[in-house]
Parts: sequence; structure tokens; C-alpha cells
Amino acid sequence: FAFEKIRNSENVIDLGTGNRIIPLLLTKSRAKSLTGLEIQAENVDLAQRSVALNNLSYKIQIIHGDIKSVSEKFPKHSFDSVLTNPPYMINNHGKQNPNDAKLIARHEVLCNLEDIISAADFLLKPNGKFFMIHKAFRLPEIFNSMINHKIEPKRMQMILPFADKEANLVLIEGRKNGNPRLQIEKNLIVYEKPGTYTKMIEDIYSSADLRAYRFVYITCRLGR
Repeated sequence: FAFEKIRNSENVIDLGTGNRIIPLLLTKSRAKSLTGLEIQAENVDLAQRSVALNNLSYKIQIIHGDIKSVSEKFPKHSFDSVLTNPPYMINNHGKQNPNDAKLIARHEVLCNLEDIISAADFLLKPNGKFFMIHKAFRLPEIFNSMINHKIEPKRMQMILPFADKEANLVLIEGRKNGNPRLQIEKNLIVYEKPGTYTKMIEDIYSSADLRAYRFVYITCRLGR
């Protein structure tokens, strides 16, 4: 969703990068620099090792830090694009995983939606781009927070597990200080049948070329 929107010489940050591979995959874009910010030390270690393993330390920087304290790590308005795959579930909502790392990744334990969008507001240059995947049922809250921080929703794509199911995830692009106008993309359907991806998903994986990289640990999923 964000790949074709990353332009030449952009500085890009992934908030809550975990041990996942978004900065690695974005090395195929023309981004000038890629930064991953992550609060869990074990995830930082795994991500840093993956970067080193792929000889990409010249372009990717993984930083240990709190999304709520971005002002202590970065100058204001220092990034052209902000990406995030944040915790989806309100802390008291749903079944909580006793595994602390997964609990933090899935539930708003250490940061919430407002913290994420506030951080993006601080980090984005004027007219900078914001990309996020989140739970579809939280769209009103997402749009309200984005608009309050002058990040105008510009593009949206609903993600459906199957063609006959309701959307469970949503991809959103926003623009700092953008004009009001929302483009709604064709729905993205994940599975043709249980265990079989649709051609849409296969094409995404093919264009990303996951085989191009070696990883210490991979958790690359649509959602959590």
C-alpha cells in the first residue's frame, strides 16, 4: 500500500517496527534512509541482527525507544513518511495473550492510537505521508484522531479475509496538512479459500520479493 508512494530521497520511519521486515522490504524503494523505532529490547536486537545480516546498516537504523517520547529521539518534522502497524486492541478488549511480547504487540498496553498519531504529527514534515494498518471497526476513532492532528485521510483500502466476509482490517494513507478528499480503493481480499491466497495477495508478496532477504526471525502477517 505504501510502497509505490515512497519517493526518491525520502526519510522514512516505521513506528513500532518490532522484529518485522518493513524497513528491509522498503530498501527496494528509493527511500534515502529507513528508521525503525521499537520499545521491546528483544525485538530491537533481532531487527538489528537482520539488518546487519543483509548488509543494510548503511541505509537502515533500528532505534530502541518509546513512541510516546519521539521528541527525545528525533528533531521535529524530520521525516517525509511515517509507517505503522500498531497494537490494534484496546487494553481491556478481547482475549489477552499471557505472553508479554505478544500482549504488547496486540493490545494498547504501552501506547494507544492517540499516542501513535500524535507521534506521527510531531515527526512528519509539512505535506508528509502517513501510512497505517488497523482494525476496521476503529475507523471513526482513527479518522477523528488524524483530523485533530491535521493529518488528512487521503486513501483507504478495506481488507477482507474472504470475499463473503466483512472487512476486519483497513489500510489508511494520510497527508499532513492535506486538503479534504478521500480515495477509496478496491477491497483487498486475502484468501480465495482456506490456506490459499488470492492473486491480489500473491502479487503483493511477489512484488515485495520476500526471498531477497535473510531474516533472524520473521513475523510478516496481514495483521496480528
